[in-house]
Amino acid sequence: MGRAGRFGCACLALLFLSTAAPAGVTDIDWTEVEREAAEWLRAYIRIDTTNPPGQETAAASFLAEHFRQSGVEAETFEPAPGRGSVLARVKGNGTLRPVILLNHLDVVAARPEGWDLPPFEAGVRDGYIYGRGAIDCKGPGIIEAMTLVLLKRHHIALQRDVIFLGTADEEAGGRLGAGWMTAEHIEKLRHAEFVINEGGGVRVLPNGSRVYEVAIAEKTPCWLKLQASGTGGHGSAPPPETAVTRLIRALGRLRAYETPVRVTPEVQAYYTALASTQSGDRVERYKDLHRALEDSDFRRAFLQNPHDAALVRNTITPTVLNGSSKTNVIPQDASAEIDCRLLPGEDADAFVRTVREIIADREVDVSVLLSFPEISSPLETTFTAAVRKLAYRDHATMIPSVLTGFTDSHYFREKGIASYGFIPFDMSEAESAREHGPNERLSVRNLGLGTRRLIELLQLLDTEATAGER
Repeated sequence: MGRAGRFGCACLALLFLSTAAPAGVTDIDWTEVEREAAEWLRAYIRIDTTNPPGQETAAASFLAEHFRQSGVEAETFEPAPGRGSVLARVKGNGTLRPVILLNHLDVVAARPEGWDLPPFEAGVRDGYIYGRGAIDCKGPGIIEAMTLVLLKRHHIALQRDVIFLGTADEEAGGRLGAGWMTAEHIEKLRHAEFVINEGGGVRVLPNGSRVYEVAIAEKTPCWLKLQASGTGGHGSAPPPETAVTRLIRALGRLRAYETPVRVTPEVQAYYTALASTQSGDRVERYKDLHRALEDSDFRRAFLQNPHDAALVRNTITPTVLNGSSKTNVIPQDASAEIDCRLLPGEDADAFVRTVREIIADREVDVSVLLSFPEISSPLETTFTAAVRKLAYRDHATMIPSVLTGFTDSHYFREKGIASYGFIPFDMSEAESAREHGPNERLSVRNLGLGTRRLIELLQLLDTEATAGER
């Protein structure tokens, strides 16, 4: 599921505007849109694109055919057998630079155990579509696809092209998807002004109010592999030290290490904005989080929340272990893969050096599996101004956020295209927790609501750009 410039405290005052819906949107039969989008999403979920192996070409072809049937230009790309992506475009009048609606076609694995409905049958219950990818990222993909179809179908005039880009391989780092597209076909994307991607949305708070979270930055991955070596042999006569015991000791040292707490400008902007939704002493504490964390009681309570803790420190999480394939065989090698996530501004090379120093064992090799540069997107742009106005219509506030995970946004930020995480459907914390887990689901209502808001956002984006030129 980041990046760009550094900034001080964000001015998040809401802007006034008429609450009337943009011309054209009110003429759409949104009940019919929900029905059509639900049918489309259910068929899409049934195309199993679990990565690995991905096999996204079937999904790319499926979406391209739907676009073509609706009169929308579409083409597919396949950098490796079965690893397809799809690009579609609805043209504007060319006055403004294009906007890319980005999503990914692949999903994480889903075991049927723990699901109320099978994860790839796209069953419907109580107004929700259940299935792997409903939230991440096939549901958002259908919202973006329906946006293009409705722009074309209802002749909604915009001043810029709108590009739909559904990519392969995001769940494994995006090398065969967004990475390949930005490297090999940047000519189709280079003039875009903004990317709208997953990672943010309309957050429904426990009291029922809403905040519009826009992801401007992400913690970057620094995935590591620990490879321990030792003497192999029979398990009945073990030597004093083995590859497995070395690996266990190394992992124990990493687990005992407490990464430093640091409040980045991006994270402070998030909590400054979030302060308006708080009560009691949290209002002032959130406005100066660095100072608040100097209080031991507040610090202890704050760090007990995994999400809050992950926003102020680097994380080190062992996830994959490999040793012997037989109980009575001592392996010569044992390995572990570590999911490390770094705060904006961190030096990945320095972090890896720190890991080696903590392990302090020359027989344990540390190598990097995945890492990429940290880049954020600017807070003050016509895009964020448009989201603020969209939020105001919903009696809500926009807040900038930092993702604890990563998305494909970094590929576009590296090309100078500002990328923001914002898919405008309603999501509570409880619903968000289903992502990558059992019973992932999205309501049919959200398909229509998200599509309508996205069209309104694109129209507001035109308005903001025009107002800025005056």
